[in-house]
Amino acid sequence: MVTPIIILLILSSPLGMAFAYSKFMKVPVDINKYACWGLGLAFIFFFVGHIVKTDGMVEMLPSWVPFKVSLIYFTGALELLVGIALFKPKLQPIAAKLGILIFVLFFPANIYAALNSVGLGGHQWGAVYLLIRAPLQIILIAWAYFLCVKNITRHLNGTKTVG
Repeated sequence: MVTPIIILLILSSPLGMAFAYSKFMKVPVDINKYACWGLGLAFIFFFVGHIVKTDGMVEMLPSWVPFKVSLIYFTGALELLVGIALFKPKLQPIAAKLGILIFVLFFPANIYAALNSVGLGGHQWGAVYLLIRAPLQIILIAWAYFLCVKNITRHLNGTKTVG
């Protein structure tokens, strides 16, 4: 059940470090940049999970899904590409939109796994895991949309510039 905490720490670490640095150096923070970096790291973490925990990911899919292992590798590669793109300023908005789409499209696998108590992380807890996973999904989608998709650069000093 520690995975959601790890995800939140990975997601928020670049932005947290940037805020700490800005306080120390008295410089503004580009919130969008570091929020996208955090989301990129989270997607790279998801990719690693697809490679390292392939068997557990396969269990999260219903029996009628064909080519499960290939699908796990493909979706992992997709997450890696989104993660890398979130480090490229010109690609950040589209990568964040793709990330949101991934969060929405992949969530049914989490529902299936929780309802059937299979797979990784807290899915073995059964349906109660969705009380943790659903809010996490909302946080990830909100982070991607409000901090990476919206084209507003917010700086620590409170100024906003619209690009």
